[in-house]
Amino acid sequence: MSANSFDARSTLQVGDESYEIFRLDKVEGAARLPYSLKVLLENLLRTEDGANITADHIRALGNWDSQAQPSQEIQFTPARVIMQDFTGVPCVVDLATMREAVKELGGDPAKINPLAPAELVIDHSVIADKFGTHDAFTQNVELEYGRNKERYQFLRWGQTAFDEFKVVPPGTGIVHQVNIEHLARTVMVRNGQAYPDTLVGTDSHTTMVNGLGVLGWGVGGIEAEAAMLGQPVSMLIPRVVGFKLTGELKPGTTATDLVLTITEMLRKHGVVGKFVEFYGEGVAATSLANRATIGNMSPEFGSTAAIFPIDDETLNYLKLTGRSEQQVALVEAYAKEQGLWLDPAAEPDFSEKLELDLSTVVPSIAGPKRPQDRIVLAEAAEQFAQDVRNYVSDDEEAGKESFPASDAPARTNGVPSKPTQVVAADGSVFEIDHGAVTVAAITSCTNTSNPYVMVAAALVAKKAVEKGLTRKPWVKTTLAPGSKVVTDYFDKAGLTPYLDKLGFNLVGYGCTTCIGNSGPLDEEISKAINEADLAVTSVLSGNRNFEGRINPDVKMNYLASPPLVVAYAIAGSMKVNITEEAIGNDTEGNPVYLKDIWPSEAEVNDVVANAIGQDMFSKSYEDVFAGDAQWQALPIPTGNTFEWDAESTYVRKPPYFEGMQMEPSPVEDIAGARVLAKLGDSVTTDHISPAGAIKADTPAGKYLTEHGVERRDFNSYGSRRGNHEVMIRGTFANIRLRNQIAPGTEGGFTRDFTQEDGPVSFIYDASQNYQAAGIPLVILAGKEYGSGSSRDWAAKGTALLGVKAVIAESYERIHRSNLIGMGVLPLQFPEGASAQSLGLTGEETFSITGITALNDGGIPETVKVKAGDVEFDAKVRIDTPGEADYYRNGGIMQYVLRSLIRK
Repeated sequence: MSANSFDARSTLQVGDESYEIFRLDKVEGAARLPYSLKVLLENLLRTEDGANITADHIRALGNWDSQAQPSQEIQFTPARVIMQDFTGVPCVVDLATMREAVKELGGDPAKINPLAPAELVIDHSVIADKFGTHDAFTQNVELEYGRNKERYQFLRWGQTAFDEFKVVPPGTGIVHQVNIEHLARTVMVRNGQAYPDTLVGTDSHTTMVNGLGVLGWGVGGIEAEAAMLGQPVSMLIPRVVGFKLTGELKPGTTATDLVLTITEMLRKHGVVGKFVEFYGEGVAATSLANRATIGNMSPEFGSTAAIFPIDDETLNYLKLTGRSEQQVALVEAYAKEQGLWLDPAAEPDFSEKLELDLSTVVPSIAGPKRPQDRIVLAEAAEQFAQDVRNYVSDDEEAGKESFPASDAPARTNGVPSKPTQVVAADGSVFEIDHGAVTVAAITSCTNTSNPYVMVAAALVAKKAVEKGLTRKPWVKTTLAPGSKVVTDYFDKAGLTPYLDKLGFNLVGYGCTTCIGNSGPLDEEISKAINEADLAVTSVLSGNRNFEGRINPDVKMNYLASPPLVVAYAIAGSMKVNITEEAIGNDTEGNPVYLKDIWPSEAEVNDVVANAIGQDMFSKSYEDVFAGDAQWQALPIPTGNTFEWDAESTYVRKPPYFEGMQMEPSPVEDIAGARVLAKLGDSVTTDHISPAGAIKADTPAGKYLTEHGVERRDFNSYGSRRGNHEVMIRGTFANIRLRNQIAPGTEGGFTRDFTQEDGPVSFIYDASQNYQAAGIPLVILAGKEYGSGSSRDWAAKGTALLGVKAVIAESYERIHRSNLIGMGVLPLQFPEGASAQSLGLTGEETFSITGITALNDGGIPETVKVKAGDVEFDAKVRIDTPGEADYYRNGGIMQYVLRSLIRK
């Protein structure tokens, strides 16, 4: 019950239904606030308890100074939590472990139960092993169940053991597309109250739902667990960047081109830790599908959220996707009553402003390793010619004759070239070279939820097939839509056969390539790439293209719209300027250009209008939690505590609560620490967190082998997130990680200073030696440490490796918060200083003093760091009192557990 200090409690009548609401106009200053802050304001009004959430907090939000730096802490209580299976399995593992810990401490295990609706969509498990055949989907699903049976049984148990926890079974869709098409409420109704739908999710692209007017963002699994258990999310009232849209997109440009342009602009502007809110006349001209695509890319901008207000376009989408008449009417009435309805002419009070004329957007791609590195499509081949030099050997780049004569590097228009012959399994022979497109994937939540770009891709395929074009034989082509609705409208429009003809057969409904589940390349192609050390490429309609993420054989990765993915599959190389050069020849040998197969806007709109209907959504989601016969037949244990299998290599009880007492031990300073890794700028959670394939010769591979797992059954790191033993061994093990204290290496290597002369060692092995010797560890890093996905394992793995502190030049929001949530202290170098400028080599012994000031209840501004002969004051990046409480307790899970037992 709200304390209702502002007399905001009221009623709203919609048809025959009456709802309790909390009126925003009761708070002075509310009307001038941006949409996103109005949603937060309502949240505080409704959850005001006089202790954690007070009238002063509400007043502070009403009096928000748009130009001030964030300083006021508030407690945000999300209406629900959404998870995908990679990040969700550890959440359920932790909840199951917490039940046992509560029992051991004399409490009631049933107290560990979601207090807010929690929904998990299994979408990250499917791997595109099979492709290019009519039964690829069936085969991949069979493989998925075979690999993931233990995990799926565990999740089915969780669905029965925990209240308010629902699971969308495999083979249904991608979490964010299922969210916007079905799970999102826009306005929530619970216990007679109506209020804005808000959420946190265990995937950074939770922000896709921002396109529907729903405020939410990605958090680590540890924060999500706390939210499920009724803990509010501690945050500072953010700065809000207003992004004004004007004009309309020109024909020939897509939502992907738009979002890559916005990503580049916002990364350049700097929006880390801020909300981005879209406004202006151009918003009304932006389809809901395009809004969702933009919202999806918020992590690529670096913003916390990227939201659009509610308007008629929102209502039309809710109707299309099968929401009830009463729900649609409630969304409209509530938004208009509370001042949450879009006024295209309004100029809310924003902290900063940017503007984009949509008519200036041009066809683009991004790469070869970051989503913000936009390249104008017409300049892509030229840019590739420059960028590839970073991926070929020094000798090859210099053109030196250090190769055998037959392997001497050639030059093609100044571009390094190394033609390499492949004899395929079917006996065909072809050549591949640097720049060969070896993966062309229509994949990811970003674009597969957008019918305009998906239909455009299918129409490109149709026109290409009609002209006799085919994909190049070295290209692995995959289609992985975000929901069954996509294949339904392809079928209805008669477009599926054309996609199949080009090899874009359905491989699964899931993330696949974007998350690193691209599956292996054909063996002969993989061998040729690695023996010749070719810099081959992938082109995918995803949101992530970080190094080492997409496929271990592929060095350069490009984000592109689905129709361009099809075009590059036909062209077969990034060396081809597809805006000017022919991408292939027709049946009569005549050159075919991209313009010859590119559909008009009218053609796309016609298919969308005639092939997509409400009935498709209603049919796809009518029994979405039931699953198929295979899912329903899975045997599951019973009871409110889980029966752990000591032999399981997928789900194991983690050690977070071992030896835990009801009272936390005092915080201690750090002495005698050594550096586990010294890292540069833009080290992402993809570099830190285990992801992708597990190689046999790594610590994780050796662990699985020792436990009787065959190489073919290793599966991916993501699928084994419920086993901390695998995940620790894969932390800081990305094949592209460059640890500066182990120069000349690439991957999960460091130097082990527990041994004489500090030999090079696997990071995991060195960590075990340090921990056995009682030596704490630190990480040194540059700017934007931890950017990328909101992966809780990047923090969990760091903590379990024995790291007590990270010292970086700057942090991405989610990872900094997650480090605290796991009891790791985030520190920041003094302004303008870095490990390099301070002369730190990483070989020093570190001591960090002043941390004990946290025991007095406050947060010290700085602590003293001594590293060898170097001393400096590091800024403490515990930013809120709530985060300080988590750190004092050893982490957020320990804090929540103690709090629940005391109730």
